[in-house]
Amino acid sequence: MMTVLVTGGAGYIGSFVVRALRDAGHRSVVLDDLSTGHAEAVPEDVRLERMECGATDEVAALMRREGIDAVIHLAALSLVGDSVRDPGRYWLRNVGQAAGLLDACRAAGVDRFVLSSTAAVYGEPERVPIDEDHPLRPTNPYGATKRAIEEMLGHFREAAGLGWVSLRYFNAAGAAPDGSLGEAHHPETHLVPIAVCAALAGAPRLTVFGDDYDTPDGTCLRDYVHVLDLAEAHVRALDWLDAHPGGSLTCNLGGGRPTSVREVIDAVGRASGREVPYEIGPRRAGDPSVLVAAVGRAREELGWEPGRSSIDGIVRDAVVWHRARS
Repeated sequence: MMTVLVTGGAGYIGSFVVRALRDAGHRSVVLDDLSTGHAEAVPEDVRLERMECGATDEVAALMRREGIDAVIHLAALSLVGDSVRDPGRYWLRNVGQAAGLLDACRAAGVDRFVLSSTAAVYGEPERVPIDEDHPLRPTNPYGATKRAIEEMLGHFREAAGLGWVSLRYFNAAGAAPDGSLGEAHHPETHLVPIAVCAALAGAPRLTVFGDDYDTPDGTCLRDYVHVLDLAEAHVRALDWLDAHPGGSLTCNLGGGRPTSVREVIDAVGRASGREVPYEIGPRRAGDPSVLVAAVGRAREELGWEPGRSSIDGIVRDAVVWHRARS
């Protein structure tokens, strides 16, 4: 059993990671400033510390006090458009806080670190599916900050023997099948919950950003991964670090299959029994036509499979979650 500090553990993905750790027999301590997280998403038997993860001295003291063995770092600002409008805030919060957290790990002797990274580090794809050796050319400040943190991990490995795994997420979606936990962002920017809410409430209408791409139905193709599969990968990453002390690994996490915007809309219609009201809008600047992950490395190194990540399964669970909240 490990004792794991989960930064951002009150957020959407973080709360699922905490559950997955508990199911695997590990103990979690959640560190979250609750700027976007939800305290009620943290199980009652899990300690929640409300503080910024970059407060080096305080976090190092917490690590020593709680006997932390490993860190899973999910806390970050993550809205692409917001990062373009306010890049300084993203560099200060994402990179600055990560640096403070890594310094705390070094001070407290914590030598295992799992990073929540993103497919945004790749930028415009040269080839699809995208593998981990694809050039890193992020096209927005959010992706650039995650690339910088990945580079920082390499420096801390050299300086302090830090073992790390960076998990590059594609499109996380879905909810707990029993409706007990799901996606609750304010504002919501992700396609699946926007489409589900449009179907269940009838409004606001979903905007499809372009239907003239070079794809089978004219809409963008994306790679969706169920949040339960995503959470499981973090547990597998800790297992990998346990078996490879001081090692480093980067893995994509996706479903490994393309799904178009129209296919998401159709899946929501099937799961909800209601039509999704939508309209066609102009393309968004910088939206590639296809983004799909090559997930072979995660299979080989972590023994991980995106077994729940069919679009119908993802959407079905999301509908259950949103109906439970309405």
